Amino acid sequence: MTNLLYVAIPVILVLVAFAGVAARGRRPRSVEAGIEEFSRELRALAPEYRSQDTSRWFHRGSRTG
Repeated sequence: MTNLLYVAIPVILVLVAFAGVAARGRRPRSVEAGIEEFSRELRALAPEYRSQDTSRWFHRGSRTG
């Protein structure tokens, strides 16, 4: 019986550690979390700040003269 404890205790500790890591690393599944994630991705694709250089680039093609 004591030999079994040498195997059972580490197995139980590993399972508890695995459950803790899995619970901590899971993604939230609420509606608000989904909206926040979508908003972050949208801001990453289209940031609000645009430098002056990009606006000048668009106007260079419309030269008169």
